[in-house]
Amino acid sequence: PFFHFADLVIGETTCDGKKKMYELMSEFKPVHVMELPNSQSERGLAFWKSEIIRTKEYLEEFFHIVITEEMIRDAVHLNNEIRMSLKNLCELMKLDPAPMKGENLYNVLYGTTFKFDRSKVPAEIDALTVKLKEEYAAGKNEGKKHRILITGCPMGGATMKVVKAIEENGGVVVAFENCSGAKSVDRLIDESDPDIYEAIARRYLNIGCSVMTPNPNRFELLNELIDEYQVEAVVEMTLQACHTYNVEAGKVGRFVREEKKIPYLHVETDYSQADVGQLNTRIAAFIEML
Repeated sequence: PFFHFADLVIGETTCDGKKKMYELMSEFKPVHVMELPNSQSERGLAFWKSEIIRTKEYLEEFFHIVITEEMIRDAVHLNNEIRMSLKNLCELMKLDPAPMKGENLYNVLYGTTFKFDRSKVPAEIDALTVKLKEEYAAGKNEGKKHRILITGCPMGGATMKVVKAIEENGGVVVAFENCSGAKSVDRLIDESDPDIYEAIARRYLNIGCSVMTPNPNRFELLNELIDEYQVEAVVEMTLQACHTYNVEAGKVGRFVREEKKIPYLHVETDYSQADVGQLNTRIAAFIEML
């Protein structure tokens, strides 16, 4: 329904599959594609900033509106508040034992992306965080379970089968490093920057996405999460045909095993339910070895 009622689709060239999909999509929906550089360099930053400004101008023309700098700064401030509220919620998972299932945490992270009135999100998340703290103080928690971090492709919907397999076999997912998890709330936009478009560009370009070459920011975030959330093992989930994450999995596996000295499991899957049994078997065996 979201796609059906949309007036416009904005895409970005993160991966080849998306690039070609937007070509097909443009046959029946207006599509504006932002060209994302694959390097976190100053040259890449300058180009990405120009793409953000080009998109703003396209929106003004398409919707016959004027987008002022004040409007941009208000939106930046609101979205920073949302990120801080979600980060505070995520940080409850540093508690041991964990206060809730990783599945429940992710459903909140994922669910907030479908809120149309963004201004209400911070208060709702803050209230949930307070409620969970109170319940934890009263003794409600998940009990002692193996603490797992999930990394890799964006999750949500069908791919939650990986989280379910972990949490039905003696583990609890205490951190999501994925694009729709910690990556999306870890960095704020610098509201004090006199050039707000460059501040926006810098924040988004610095996300440790696997399309970036090289991609040191992903390993920096992984390192922090493993330490701060007392992670016992890492499970990486990649989707078939997501070549950048598949290739980078080799480096992530070496980093986790050799530098962080904890177990690592890489699972490749798709959006079907055909491999649920196999996933359960592999993940149960992995957790049993911890």
